[in-house]
Amino acid sequence: MTEQNTRVAEAGASSSQRHPGLMLTIVLICQTMFILDTNVVNIALPDIQRDLGFSPTGLSWVLNAYTLAFGGLLLLGGRVGDILGQRRALVAGVVVFTAASLAGGLATSAGMLLAARAAQGIGAAVAAPTVLALITVGFPEPARRARALGAYAAVAGSGAAIGLIAGGMLTDWISWRWVLFINVPIGIVLLILAPLFIAETDRHPGRFDLAGSLTSTLGMTALVYGFIRAAEEGFGGAVTLGALGAAVVLLVLFVTIESRARQPIVPLRLFTDRIRATGYLVLLFVLAAGNGMFFFLTQFLQQVRGYSPLQAGFAFVPLAVLILVSSGVAARLLPRLGTTTLIATGSAAISAALLWMAQLTPQAGYATALLGPMVIAGLGMGVLLVGVTTVLSSGISAEHAGAASGLLNVMQQIGGALGLAILVTVYGAAAHASRGTAHEVLTEGVTTAFTVGAAFTAFTILLALSMKTRRR
Repeated sequence: MTEQNTRVAEAGASSSQRHPGLMLTIVLICQTMFILDTNVVNIALPDIQRDLGFSPTGLSWVLNAYTLAFGGLLLLGGRVGDILGQRRALVAGVVVFTAASLAGGLATSAGMLLAARAAQGIGAAVAAPTVLALITVGFPEPARRARALGAYAAVAGSGAAIGLIAGGMLTDWISWRWVLFINVPIGIVLLILAPLFIAETDRHPGRFDLAGSLTSTLGMTALVYGFIRAAEEGFGGAVTLGALGAAVVLLVLFVTIESRARQPIVPLRLFTDRIRATGYLVLLFVLAAGNGMFFFLTQFLQQVRGYSPLQAGFAFVPLAVLILVSSGVAARLLPRLGTTTLIATGSAAISAALLWMAQLTPQAGYATALLGPMVIAGLGMGVLLVGVTTVLSSGISAEHAGAASGLLNVMQQIGGALGLAILVTVYGAAAHASRGTAHEVLTEGVTTAFTVGAAFTAFTILLALSMKTRRR
């Protein structure tokens, strides 16, 4: 390293130590940007289809191209930060993500937009694991780390709702292209501030586990693709079964390789802790139910209740606000209550909210039938995510912080994709068996999906109670 580079690194470290709040703000803005892009495009899809000539089936790939690249490369992205340094990986990922967002906003054809969305996913896969890793390393003191994790949980939980709100506003008020352009000024600001206020973490010399990287990337990609196809055609389709079968083979091979590798891409010791392994399952089931809730509520509001995209987006404001508020409160209560209490309480609240939503009728009013369960779900999500994020980030060495963060992000992606695939299948079966008007059929499918989602979160209560309470 040159003398000039040394001075820059020292200045960055000093600034980070003097301004931990700024460091936290920067990485949380990054996380928000990546989460928003999973959902912000949802409401803009009709306008995108009209402008770029997507077929009805091809339109889903505006979402899937991002999800597939993001989910498939997360494990590799987590290891990049461990070996090269977390700040360096963050900056590299944001550069790719920002450039891809600009290209997507300028797209003049369906192919150009899909390529840009895939490139966004690659950038996010490299940068997203650094967020939790930098929080884990940058806040070693338990109380401050709990508050930082509370802010992270707030962003993780409310990102989907904020994405729907932002997508509705940008699409209605300006153009669908701004759901992508909006990332460009944010990305530029992040690239300016990151070297000033984020200290580079220690690099852990090593080599990339090429065999593990290849099998994990192909296996995760096949798994996410299989779930995406299942959501479109059910679990009985030949392509779906082929993709899921290939995923099982590749991931078994991946585990075999990792068990023998000197420097594995994902240390298997992360799963040997029973509490942490249970935490991963909790996250998987909660995201399975939560992703379905956002998807089906959006369908119900627009197709049954006749909301515009903007109205549907603003309907989620109470949910997003309550997640933000309850996350902050839960972070302060964490040392007193412990993670088990937070997870079990949050799971119970989400289950109650989903069961309440399962009573919807086509005539249901927002204030009388939806506002109450949204408030309860927001409170539950904020509380639960603080607890489970704390479990999954505790006891991680700096050397493996990126890998652990990448694995947490993988569970979020897989949980969301798996949950949507299962609940869409449940929805289709219930709607097919229903008799009545189009609105009654759709409502029957949605409420059945909510009931199954409630079963997912109820199971996490049992998982939480099986964990030993960890006070700090």
